[in-house]
Amino acid sequence: MTLTYRGRLAPSPTGLLHLGHARTFWIAQERARTAGGQLALRNDDLDVARCRPEFVTAMLEDLRWLGLRWVEPMITQSARLPLYRAALARLHATGCIYPCTRSRRDVLAALSAPQDGEETNEPVYPPQFRPPAGAPLSPLTEPVAINWRFRVPDGEKLVFLDGHAGKQQAMAGREFGDFLVWRKDDMPSYQLACVVDDAAMDITEVVRGADLIKSTFRQLLLYRALGLAAPAYYHCPLVIDDQGVRLAKRHDALALRTLRTQGRTPEQLRAEWR
Repeated sequence: MTLTYRGRLAPSPTGLLHLGHARTFWIAQERARTAGGQLALRNDDLDVARCRPEFVTAMLEDLRWLGLRWVEPMITQSARLPLYRAALARLHATGCIYPCTRSRRDVLAALSAPQDGEETNEPVYPPQFRPPAGAPLSPLTEPVAINWRFRVPDGEKLVFLDGHAGKQQAMAGREFGDFLVWRKDDMPSYQLACVVDDAAMDITEVVRGADLIKSTFRQLLLYRALGLAAPAYYHCPLVIDDQGVRLAKRHDALALRTLRTQGRTPEQLRAEWR
């Protein structure tokens, strides 16, 4: 394990990078530079339905245009599936996970209030859908054809100190519930892949957007279950548009590629962030 600062850039090639990505990635580089450390680059391309090669090409061009530098060949998640499968096997062996046949519609129908359905902020899984604790687990199949969920320790308060947002805490089973670690399309979840990779890459601090704070609590549970050391975290404020809505890849007007064609420079963008 390295003792020096090591951060990472981890874009997902599901669209063009926008101004929010640029600011977060620049903050990551500045924190690495200030600490005398380095950045690694990871291509988070596990969303098979949405990731496209042309977005990888655009991503690399935009990162270099912005002035970002990394220290080694890019790591690509889709080439690392055996690592994630090994982690799934460890979780299965220790009884931390269970098979889940419930659909997203089942989960939402069981809840009393609407909730965000994105994987990184998925709804609290209804406890009545859980199998009994200690029940025998079905074996892992090859390929995996069923969802697998991590059983969170209900009632445990999780706390971490964020480098920007300060002390963060959440109650397992109340503010977040059992979450996916492997999908029935035989692909790892964002949560599992992120933990496995950040540990394997010796990342000492994860710099990312504030919308992923809740994901950190899930990931801390995975680090513990897998016997891995967790990195520090620094969650950046989100960039919003003129209507106060956080930027997404559908905001083509604020895509770095669009700003480049308009003649904007990286120096101009950075001056606006200060």
